Amino acid sequence: GATFLILFQVGSRALTFLVNQVLLRYLSPELLGISTQLELYSISVLYFARESLRVALQRQHQDKNAATVRDGRYGATKAPSGFLAAVTSAGQSQAVVNLSYVVIVLGVPLAYGLATLYLRNADPSVLRAPYFQSSLNLYGFAAFFELLTEPCFVTVQVKALYRIRGSAETCATIARCALTCATAIWATKVGKDLGVLPFAVGQTGYACVLGLVYLTKVLPLAAQDGFSLALKPLYSRERSLFIMSYFPRPMLALSANLYVQSGLKHILTQGDSLLIATVASLQDQGSYALASNYGGLVARMLFQPIEESSRNVFGKLLSPDASGKPDFKGVRAAKGYLCDILRLYGLLSILVAALGPTIAPLLLRLVAGSRWSSTSAGDVLATYCYLIPLLSLNGITEAFISSVATNAELQRQSIWMFAFSVGFASAGYIFLRVLEWGAVGLVWTNVVNMLFRIIWSWAFIKDFFRRNGDSLQVSNNLPTAGTRLVGFAAAAILVGVRKTFNGGFADLVKSGGVAGGCLLLL
Repeated sequence: GATFLILFQVGSRALTFLVNQVLLRYLSPELLGISTQLELYSISVLYFARESLRVALQRQHQDKNAATVRDGRYGATKAPSGFLAAVTSAGQSQAVVNLSYVVIVLGVPLAYGLATLYLRNADPSVLRAPYFQSSLNLYGFAAFFELLTEPCFVTVQVKALYRIRGSAETCATIARCALTCATAIWATKVGKDLGVLPFAVGQTGYACVLGLVYLTKVLPLAAQDGFSLALKPLYSRERSLFIMSYFPRPMLALSANLYVQSGLKHILTQGDSLLIATVASLQDQGSYALASNYGGLVARMLFQPIEESSRNVFGKLLSPDASGKPDFKGVRAAKGYLCDILRLYGLLSILVAALGPTIAPLLLRLVAGSRWSSTSAGDVLATYCYLIPLLSLNGITEAFISSVATNAELQRQSIWMFAFSVGFASAGYIFLRVLEWGAVGLVWTNVVNMLFRIIWSWAFIKDFFRRNGDSLQVSNNLPTAGTRLVGFAAAAILVGVRKTFNGGFADLVKSGGVAGGCLLLL
């Protein structure tokens, strides 16, 4: 599953990357800054509406089966007319479909409320941008339409049908890229200033195609397996386990506990976008958006699918038995899986931190064009290379926690998340207001944020293995001394080579030679 998701992410991001290269020739930093704000609005609506339920559903299969085996609370396999028996496979699928409608209901007030909040606090120059209100309306519609696909998504996710998800998201990504690019090029050719409307048209196309492909793939599956993509009541001997016969009470309670934690996590994750939208000019916002999008390519293509797949793996391996504790063999297997990923991330981190700060700005100048050479995007991208290793570690450790933590532990994490948000805001004030480092300071603020979260997550994971009869040491998962030495040597050589740069293609050749030698040695 992780391999397929990685391949899908690489393909879709590569396509998006190519289209963005075309768009950069037609967009100013100011317009890219506004499009980033609209994307943040869309992401926030989707995240607050569905993230906590998605994380909870990844634990649904193990929890429900465990309850059935232990005490048979879910009852017999027969149900009255119009109901599905909760204990059956069709009933389990119907339960997650029913829960997904909570997401749709939440999406309406979230889309309206966040749009209203955005309009009240937006800079006047943003509001004056051509077709801004129309673009915001389209983003809101696209977010709601994407939430309508949630019954299909949860069905695919619980059944681990990664090919269906991949095909749906691939088709939707192609549609978004084609519509965005075509609209921008058409507007330029006819001399019409559409502002950020091409991005809104592309996002709307993404949501519509996503829903269409999901329906054509999942509707036959639902008919075959005997459940419905619409709401349908469930039958159980113990009626208190379901709210109004539709929604599993334990899963809804877990989602509620995860909601606050997920909200704080989103604020911390998107805190850089919120900060820069508040304190920076539109040009600086565009420069930071460009640098962070390029810098985050590795995280989105490789780390994100590994995290999503790992949640399912950890959930299955570490699901509690009748005694309330995971099987020791599962604990050992989960530890091995986690350590393998940490070692892989360590090797990639050495490469990114050693080579990225020098090579990334050269590549940015090559692909983004002269319009962006006078901005701070190159410096921001160079600094972002130090953040990428921390993003990878934070992602996998928090994926582990979300898979195994109890409600009480999740509440404790939420409290710590709030404390980290205070630390994040304090670091942002120092880097942005006191030191006035601009977008570069925002990257260092994120570094501080990631360090806080990684330290807490690692302490939790160590304690989890200790409580279950095993141990986990930092030293066993670090890159070898030889690997670290090669990385430090490559970084030092590139610092010296950088002094000979003259702004030509030869700079990239020199840096590429050092990078090639580093890769061979590793």
